[in-house]
Amino acid sequence: MKTSYVLGIVALVFSLTQLSAQVMSQGNFMIGASLGFSVAESNVTLQSGVGNEKGQGPSSSQFNIAPNIGYFIVDDFALGIGMDYTYNSIQNPTEEKKDGSNLLFGPFMRYYFPVDEDIAIFLVTNFGFGNSSNTQEIAGQPQNIQSNIFAVGVGPGLTIISGSAIGLEAIFKYNYARSTFDTDIAGVQTTTTTKGNQFDFSLGVQFYFGGIEKATRPGNTTPRPGF
Repeated sequence: MKTSYVLGIVALVFSLTQLSAQVMSQGNFMIGASLGFSVAESNVTLQSGVGNEKGQGPSSSQFNIAPNIGYFIVDDFALGIGMDYTYNSIQNPTEEKKDGSNLLFGPFMRYYFPVDEDIAIFLVTNFGFGNSSNTQEIAGQPQNIQSNIFAVGVGPGLTIISGSAIGLEAIFKYNYARSTFDTDIAGVQTTTTTKGNQFDFSLGVQFYFGGIEKATRPGNTTPRPGF
């Protein structure tokens, strides 16, 4: 009995793999964008010559738009580059709410798993590199802060693709971000590192180019509508 269950699972995975080979073909392009909203909390570590301090960092709400372009290097697997513009509303523990923004560029990877004639799930991983500039009051002194930012995100998504190769998608991701900046307060050099963890949900649209083939089920040579 257990053997039959295992064989059934293997057959299902194999059938989905055969189907996926017809959906996102090698050599095709994808161009699109996503819109998202998220909230985040962080903690801060200050490193200086007089010791290290840890404490609660700012919390924020964010709105972002992320256009991208990708290329399928093999069936169902795409590599690309994207831009991520984020608008932040930041609440520091001891300061008034402030608004700001940052701009990141970096690569992304996607792998698709078709589950029906016009529906697929996918796993996406993206990286972002950039910087931001804002003014903060530190120890009673205004400081022009130039921050270097590194970010990475990973999560699943769901897409519904029409016969005209337009995909509507929803993505849920975990994002980790790390930013650093240096300050000079009364002759004391201080490096501030901020690490943030957040989950976000975004909606997007993708346009697929390059003669996407229609999907067929294993054992059926007749193309079905959908992809």
